[in-house]
Amino acid sequence: MARTRIGLVTLVTTCAVLVFATAAGARESATTVTVTAGKPSEFSFTLSKKTVPHGIVTFKVTNKGILPHDFKVGGRKTALISPGKSATLRVTFLKAGKYPYLCTVTGHAAAGMRGTLKVT
Repeated sequence: MARTRIGLVTLVTTCAVLVFATAAGARESATTVTVTAGKPSEFSFTLSKKTVPHGIVTFKVTNKGILPHDFKVGGRKTALISPGKSATLRVTFLKAGKYPYLCTVTGHAAAGMRGTLKVT
């Protein structure tokens, strides 16, 4: 009886460790993309990665320009970001494909603040 209890406790402990490790690994496998708005020119975005795997993608957007900007992709967008400030946007891409990104401030996308993110 004691061996059964020890075996059961060992099994439960091992399963708990595996579940925790799997959850931690899943969080670590999420992709992060650094986005710079307003540099090298006021009406441009620079992305650290233009191709990402499907799943959770975190966009860390920094406005290095002199005008307020936002960032929209995958049906989600940041609030308006003041010059020198940053915002984080988390988007889950369920399927591979091409997803447009842009600044939704009037005239900014037309001036060049747009592009396409490839999701594999």
